[in-house]
Amino acid sequence: MKPKLVEAASPLAEIEADLDALFQDRKPIRREFGDGNRLHIDRPLPFLCVHVGSQQDAAFQIVSANASYLIAAESGVAGEVARLVARRMHDHCGAFLVLDIGELAEDRFLTEDVPFLPPFEIALSSGDTAAEKAALKRFATAASGREAKYRTPRVDEFIPTTRAEARLSDDLGDVARLTVRFAPIYRVPGSERVYPELRDLVVANMVDSALQAVSAFLKASKLEPPATHRSLGRRAYIDAVVRADRALDSVASTFDFLLAVTPINAEPAWREFQAGGFEHVPALLYRPLEFEVAAQKRKLYSVSLDHLEDPLLTTLLSQKQQELDLQLSLLAARETPRFVELGRALYGSVEPSLAARARAILEKAPGDASAARQEGLGADAVAAAARDMIAGYRAAYSDFDASVEIRGDLPAGLLVSRNLLLVSRDTNLPPERLTALLSHEIGVHLLTYFNGDAQGLAIFRNGLAGYEGMQEGLAVLAEYLVGGMTAARLRLIAARVIACQAMLAGATFEETFRILHQDFGLDERTAFNVVLRVFRGGGLAKDAIYLRGVVQVLDHLRNGGSLTPFWIGKISAAHFGAIQELNARGLLRAPRLEPAFLSSDAARPRLKRAMAGIDPIDMVET
Repeated sequence: MKPKLVEAASPLAEIEADLDALFQDRKPIRREFGDGNRLHIDRPLPFLCVHVGSQQDAAFQIVSANASYLIAAESGVAGEVARLVARRMHDHCGAFLVLDIGELAEDRFLTEDVPFLPPFEIALSSGDTAAEKAALKRFATAASGREAKYRTPRVDEFIPTTRAEARLSDDLGDVARLTVRFAPIYRVPGSERVYPELRDLVVANMVDSALQAVSAFLKASKLEPPATHRSLGRRAYIDAVVRADRALDSVASTFDFLLAVTPINAEPAWREFQAGGFEHVPALLYRPLEFEVAAQKRKLYSVSLDHLEDPLLTTLLSQKQQELDLQLSLLAARETPRFVELGRALYGSVEPSLAARARAILEKAPGDASAARQEGLGADAVAAAARDMIAGYRAAYSDFDASVEIRGDLPAGLLVSRNLLLVSRDTNLPPERLTALLSHEIGVHLLTYFNGDAQGLAIFRNGLAGYEGMQEGLAVLAEYLVGGMTAARLRLIAARVIACQAMLAGATFEETFRILHQDFGLDERTAFNVVLRVFRGGGLAKDAIYLRGVVQVLDHLRNGGSLTPFWIGKISAAHFGAIQELNARGLLRAPRLEPAFLSSDAARPRLKRAMAGIDPIDMVET
């Protein structure tokens, strides 16, 4: 006969009330009880992942990464709570599965005399019903299909030899169950140390396999399975995620990287370069930094990402943390030889295929090196038009709280900094380019900032790591969709690629200028503006991302992809799968706004052409 838990150790009454609130008011459960015990259920779900024991190992992380889990120090408490949750959830959902996840005592396949990395052990067992067997089979199939750093899983039957090994099995009664045990391959043999990367891989793989098992269980139970097993994942951010996100945002908001590396004396620098016969690099001046880089790095790495209970969000925030670190390193190395290589690490090199595409554009869309610079729209006119466009977006979404500033410390053109559109006092914009440029800056950069701000985490407005390439690709596409992609503009985008390639190969400011002016026919002022951007800070390879990004966007459209996911915030192409998962889990909202230009009569046929398949050169309309 099993011992009866004393009332002081039993949280059942409180959990009953929590379940009532969950069903009636959709109030998530986050109940701490006893010595390190915790029940977390973010919505009614047909499963509960359980970890028994006090050790916070990888199994603990796997369990706590789920939307419905129980952490318990001993199996008696775990059994009582699991049975209660199972009874109530079964009545609500129609079926219920407990996943008991733990680690084997050792990695017994790894021995010193093995000449290569052997398989690693995963042991499974389940109840006898068809649904439980279906869950076991799906888990085995999912887990067997993944390798973990050159070690492939081998799935065996779990046969516990002691009650301690069985843990929860004897305490569940007739509750449907799946028991999972895996070898601790992430531990360094003979020590207490771990391989962090391998541990994270094991956690992610096991979480995914568990959700697949639940999906198979529901289907075998004659219930409608979810459209994707990922939709069974977390649908709410816990406080630790929100705190980490805010802490990273606090660091990110202390500086604007592009402003910090953009010269404040572009016009005097041009006059100096011109006066010297284009033979001597002009002196470039920068804004003084208003913070200490080392202090911000300490603050950045004081942000703990250890207890976020969500491997995907942990990865996204960790990548952003590393990107901010690299940006801070770049600012510390401003105007030094190290700046170029750190910039290469942030933005990459210019791949040969991209350089070849840029050269082809410059050859197919030749310009006139002696073309006179025409008088265009000045800063005041551009700023007024920008305010009108912003007002239109604000009328559709009241939180579109953008403003426009005219600045005398920027090179000619426009720049978005968070929720600000900065217009250079030296702007001289051809009228036919106005709508295209505002669609670029407001319809893409500002729109994704405010859509991202509505997602609940600042990382979606500040941008996931590496987001800039896709952002600029979308922005260039916007220019085409509104009919503003001219041959001169496309040549400029291609010339930036050539300049980046030359700079990374060791060409000087003056040599790069001559390549653009003499070899590719850019007029002197245009060539200077390109070279100034590429050599800012000491040499920044960012400007290759415009052409690279639009190629990625056009390929995405040609392959049947939708633009809608890219409006939810500032995301990269590499994170498209992560966005799909977060969307399936219900963690992302539909974009509050879509770009106004998408619904215009002018844009529809151009978008149709892009979806059929075009190259960047085809965006120029004669």
